[in-house]
Amino acid sequence: MASVSASPEKEKENGKPSEEAAEIKVKKEALGWIEWMMGWFYLAYEMLFQRIVASNLPNPMPLPPINDLTFVVTGSTSGIGKEIARQLAEAGGHVVMAVRNTKAANDLIKKWQEDWSGKGLPLDIEVMELDLLSLDSVVRFAEAWNTRSGPLHALINNAGIFSIGEPQKISKDGYEEHMQVNHLAPALLSVLLLPSLIRSSPSRIVNVNSVMHSLGFVDPEDMNVTSGKRKYTSLVGYTSSKLAQIMFSSVLNKKLPTEAGINVACVSPGIVQTNVARDLPKIVQAAYHLIPYFIFSPEEGSRSTLFAATDPQLVEYCESLKTEDWPVCAFINHDCRPANPSEEAHNVETSNRVWEKTLELIGLPSDAVERLIEGEQVNCKYGSS
Repeated sequence: MASVSASPEKEKENGKPSEEAAEIKVKKEALGWIEWMMGWFYLAYEMLFQRIVASNLPNPMPLPPINDLTFVVTGSTSGIGKEIARQLAEAGGHVVMAVRNTKAANDLIKKWQEDWSGKGLPLDIEVMELDLLSLDSVVRFAEAWNTRSGPLHALINNAGIFSIGEPQKISKDGYEEHMQVNHLAPALLSVLLLPSLIRSSPSRIVNVNSVMHSLGFVDPEDMNVTSGKRKYTSLVGYTSSKLAQIMFSSVLNKKLPTEAGINVACVSPGIVQTNVARDLPKIVQAAYHLIPYFIFSPEEGSRSTLFAATDPQLVEYCESLKTEDWPVCAFINHDCRPANPSEEAHNVETSNRVWEKTLELIGLPSDAVERLIEGEQVNCKYGSS
């Protein structure tokens, strides 16, 4: 953030800082053109070279022993979420499909069980209803889960939307839909499930993010992009929500003490052929079909998330970032290696403001995390209905 300060000599001359001598901060209102161009460069590079960069990875991703581990996977009826849930279950994990369409999830489980028949014990997988476009639904899910007093070793916030080319839509909670589904609702879920994650430590929160966060910019006082300072497009909505997720995750990771045993990571799955393509302009859909070599399948796109959710080395890496006071949480690239998110993601001041504003928007007190770590009860303004 740019700033202009009065000279020390001017302040000494007046004995105290005058109005002219006071620091004047110039508020950043958008990405600089260099940052914008670099964001597009990163996106193009990932599109063209992701398969080469990740050529060392087997497909499907082999998983370490995860018997007796419990995973909650949001948005697991399609795309990479479906692959994540299936592969975790087939590897022996207890998987909870947290989804809006429970019928679709139960139909999938029936098919998976039939395909798995004769290969081992039946898959340990269940369905719970969760609608990220309703913060009431998020609170009800968290309350239902915490009431079980069972373990939760990994929360995988996979569900997301990218309504390409669509006009701005506001949820019934009053928030821009990309921001709510991709950031606010997962943030609320992550905080409310801390008691279960602490009880099951070592545990982790894995947020499925995107390289497109590098095109994002967040104004904490204009999270809905309705002030008129910036023109809303679906690209602005999506990229802003993904950057906000990284910023919030970075602050959350720092606020979680080592003894809590919870680590937070964001991952990029790469450029993946998913249901998002249905909303693309026809010409872009045509391009998708012309360049299948460059695009990951959902199974390939699931690898970085599966790695982040199960690999034991992630704990040591996350802890090292805390020790070094790194400003950003762990970010795992599509090749399952640590990567560095955008320059804007390193903006500690904005990240802290995003943290504070997010807690306000999702109806939690500013000290919610600290109180939950201490075992106290925290009330949320949502979930009562």
